Amino acid sequence: MSQAIEDYALIGDCFTAGLVGADGCLDWLCLPRFDSPSVFGSLLGDEDDGRWLLAPTAADAASKRRYDGAGFTLVTHWTTPTGEVEVVDVMPIGRGRVDVVRRVRGLTGSVELRQEIRFRFDYGATVPWVSQNRDRDPVELVAIAGPNAVVLRGPAVRGHDHQHSGTFTVSAGETVDLVLTWFPSHRALPEALDVDAALARTSTWWQGWLDRGTHDDDPRYQELVLRSLLVLRALTHESTGGIAAAATTSLPEQFGGGRNWDYRFVWLRDAALTIHVLARHDFEDEADRWRQWMLRAIAGDPADLQIMYGLGGERWLPERELTSLAGYQGASPVRVGNAASEQFQADVIGEVMLAFSAARDAGLEDNAVSWGLQRALLGHLEKVWAVPDQGIWEIRGEARAFTHSRAMSWAAFDRGVEAVEKHGLHGPARRWAELRDSIRRTIDENHVDKATGAFVQYAGAVHVDAALLQLPQIGFCEPDDPRMLATVAQIEAELVHDGFVDRYVSGSGVDGLPAGENPFTACSLWLAEQYARSGRRDDAVALIDRVAGIANDLGLLSEEYDPVAKRQAGNTPQALSHLAFVRAVDALSDAEMTR
Repeated sequence: MSQAIEDYALIGDCFTAGLVGADGCLDWLCLPRFDSPSVFGSLLGDEDDGRWLLAPTAADAASKRRYDGAGFTLVTHWTTPTGEVEVVDVMPIGRGRVDVVRRVRGLTGSVELRQEIRFRFDYGATVPWVSQNRDRDPVELVAIAGPNAVVLRGPAVRGHDHQHSGTFTVSAGETVDLVLTWFPSHRALPEALDVDAALARTSTWWQGWLDRGTHDDDPRYQELVLRSLLVLRALTHESTGGIAAAATTSLPEQFGGGRNWDYRFVWLRDAALTIHVLARHDFEDEADRWRQWMLRAIAGDPADLQIMYGLGGERWLPERELTSLAGYQGASPVRVGNAASEQFQADVIGEVMLAFSAARDAGLEDNAVSWGLQRALLGHLEKVWAVPDQGIWEIRGEARAFTHSRAMSWAAFDRGVEAVEKHGLHGPARRWAELRDSIRRTIDENHVDKATGAFVQYAGAVHVDAALLQLPQIGFCEPDDPRMLATVAQIEAELVHDGFVDRYVSGSGVDGLPAGENPFTACSLWLAEQYARSGRRDDAVALIDRVAGIANDLGLLSEEYDPVAKRQAGNTPQALSHLAFVRAVDALSDAEMTR
């Protein structure tokens, strides 16, 4: 059975990523991209769906793990009755190929280790043809299935029952390397990796990237802020610049339930937050790469704009349910692709405009193409802003006039006006200002509860929505606006459970899904940001501390958290959770500077 979500560590090379459990098992790896089918998929099933175990054979072996400096070089220290070893798990950077290195270093005494490899291509559906060349040093184990192949170089193993296993002993001062390399099956085996050079290069690359930014965060949270920025970079595809929302698919929002979605794609709504955070920490090059990715993805007829795309800007992301994987601890169905890519979500143009506005404020200038696309998007938004939509939470129920979507449409026209008046770009600013003001009147008249004075989830609703916490973030109102303070009071009453924040009232029927999901990590951080910016510093600190406390031992946050079972839930690591953490700490730093 898969381990708890928080027991997994991320390794990655900015092309794809794997999850290594605290037991030394690589349970999730998609090759060669984040969104490729899995080769090791036991995370979403059992050991027969593919895994690579490497751990001491001693039943009472104990482990402790850490990342070695910046980046994602995972070091697991194993202590056994006969000695101690370190296992270094890393996906090297910078060679234009995909490798997984598992290096064993003997520290004291001698330790017997066991490795067990089950290759299962195509999300566990395909058992490959495997051959072993024992005449090579190290031994080469090659697995081929259709267009894909991998070679594992390391100690000899024995095949039985569609798996390969073996043991080897490492003594103090010895090093044993195991290296898995993906390659197209029609090509020759890639050359063996120089592991020493690869480890040194990878360490230097990650530290160099981190050093390009500025990190003047509150020292209480700096370690987790830095890890969050690194997670964001690890989820950024090196060739395309697209940022995957998470490294996984179908980790459940509701344990044992069906709220299982594929997050290995790029959401436009993350753009504004991403560019804001990157620019704030002086990663202008990365902010510009993200902007360039967005320009390529949205190019075309504005009516065809999607809320999400593939890593390279692919538009066709059909959702299907897999029969080859039983689901994480039985939570089914397992889905690949995402039907939300076909939804109409009126807020997305607002998020795109916010992203370009943040880029301009960071000194990244528009050109004729980028501004032309923005004008075309605003022209399309003029026609559709009032159309009911599926909203930020991608509901699969009835389309509605969501307040957050209307506010984002307001933001889109507001940033269009700003681009003309502040940055000297050309466009119909007067018409956009009229539309902006009309949308504000609509929200003021139809999206505020007369009894409580709070903004509501959609026109005519009685409940609030955590997405309303973004209204001050986009400038629709001030954090201390009476309506916003009333909204916060309603969020605290309706959505805060065990100290964490739900997205909306589950079971209200709005999402078209059965009731029951866990608090959404980013929403808790949005509330912390609101606290910080509205003078509730102590509440902000308490909530940030609470979220920091649910990160795993390596500083990784998933999508949600179950405060009853005290375990992470949803896809992991979640880019939005880490981005929201950085933003909340930035807000706290700003508030404390102005005290």
